[in-house]
Order: sequence, then C-alpha cells, then structure tokens
Amino acid sequence: MPDNRHRLPSDDAAARPAGAFFGRRKGHKLRPHHAELIEELLPRLALDITSPPPENLTALFPAGTRTVRLEIGFGGGEHLLAEAEAFPDTGFIGCEPYVNGMAKILAQIEARGIANIRLFAGDAAELLAWMPPRALARIDLIHPDPWPKRRHWKRRFVQDATIAAMARALVPHGEFRFVCDIDDYTAWTLWHMQHAADFIWLAERADDWRKPWPGYTMTRYGAKATREGRKASYLRFQRI
Repeated sequence: MPDNRHRLPSDDAAARPAGAFFGRRKGHKLRPHHAELIEELLPRLALDITSPPPENLTALFPAGTRTVRLEIGFGGGEHLLAEAEAFPDTGFIGCEPYVNGMAKILAQIEARGIANIRLFAGDAAELLAWMPPRALARIDLIHPDPWPKRRHWKRRFVQDATIAAMARALVPHGEFRFVCDIDDYTAWTLWHMQHAADFIWLAERADDWRKPWPGYTMTRYGAKATREGRKASYLRFQRI
C-alpha cells in the first residue's frame, strides 16, 4: 500500500496560482493533416471559457446527454476515447494543453465519428473555475506528470486549491479517480485527499487500489510503466 503515514509539507504557501501551467505545449512538428485538424476541427469542439458557461454542461453535447465527465491531461487519448464510445449518453470533456496530444485525439474523433467529446487546450484549473457548481459526475487524472523533485512539488495538479475546485465542480457522490505509477505522487495524493473534508477514499481492501476498476482502458503511459517494472495505484475518491 502507498505509504501516506508521513506528513507531507503543506502546499499552502506554494499553491498553484489560478491559471498556472507547467510543461511543454508542443513537441515535434505536426503532420499536415494533424495541423489541419487543429485549425479546423478543434475550434468546433473546443470550449470557450471567455464566455459564460451554460447552466448545465450537458447543453454542450448532443441531445440525450445525461451527465458530463472530465479527463485532465488525456495524453494519447486512449482512455478518453474508450470511455466516450462505451458511454454514448455521457458527455466527455478532455483537457490537454499539449498540442501533439490534442492533434492525436482529433484524428481519432474524426476517424471514429465520436460526437460526445469536447476539448479544452489549456489549464484545467481555469476550466474548473469556469464551470458551474455541481456540473460533473466524475473527474479522471490518469498518469499525470509527477514532478518528482521537491522544488517542483508545487507544479503537481493535486493541491489544496485544485481539490477545492474539484469539490465545487462535482455533484454529490461524484468521483475523482487518480491513476499513478509513481509511489511518491500516490502518497502525496492520498495525504491531500484524506485531509480534504469534501472527499472520502472508497478503498475497502488492497485490491481496490492495486487493480484497475472494471472497464478501465490501459493507456500507453500505463503500458510503459508496466514494461519498466512500475506498478500503478488506482485511487477512487467520492465527493461527500
């Protein structure tokens, strides 16, 4: 079990300011079709947080959408795409500031004809602040950048401020799900979440965090961790 017995230093003094983003926004040069998708398809799917949000985020999706979920930092999009296809009556918002990841998921959305994904190419903290309260049924954070050096801990997504923002955005009994193969970040997340008054950890036995939840789609980052001998933890927290 991840060791969360030690008290981690408080992040209050170094909390991520609203709108802060750490990381690369672009890697290798985009393929011509990917560049075309960024120019033409992304504007049709992208959320505009400079405009007021709808009262209910289901209005952003096709008729019949019942609930909305958010995936933060979807990477190659494997998990987000699989969930969107498995739950067609759910709207999915994918947040990813990395342009190359955005281009890859756009190509898959186009090829598969997926209609229930909307995208945000920016900072999830700003997106959460824009949303109306109790807008989301679930938030997923899967294999985030762990920022392992102590001086970089303030760059981790899980902070007191972002936990409060997630609590505001989730419906009662909604979930925050976290997957990570870096023990230090798993311990960090457990400590912060167990000290958050608005959430409870749902694990009742070791396999609840050692094994993926039913229907989980492995990402390429998860496959890489397995190849390199690292075991992921699968954490589920419920909004009270």
